[in-house]
Amino acid sequence: MAESVKDQVIAIIAEQAVLEVDDVKLDSTLEDLGIDSLGLVESIFAIEEAFDISVPFNANDPTSSEFDISSVASIIGAVEGLVSEQKG
Repeated sequence: MAESVKDQVIAIIAEQAVLEVDDVKLDSTLEDLGIDSLGLVESIFAIEEAFDISVPFNANDPTSSEFDISSVASIIGAVEGLVSEQKG
């Protein structure tokens, strides 16, 4: 059975944070997980590759991005939205 978007995103974030999947909580921020700006960019690239999507994210100004990175749950929601748009 294929992994859900949620499971895949959590796995990508856990890998970037060098944590176990169980350590990544939906209300965690990337900062909580110890992911710095480089880790964030690597996570975005991994998400784009895993789902064959283009994430509207500006690494130079992450706060002005349409892609919500405020928590793990918001990242999952944003990725689910992009995946459904792509299938559209």
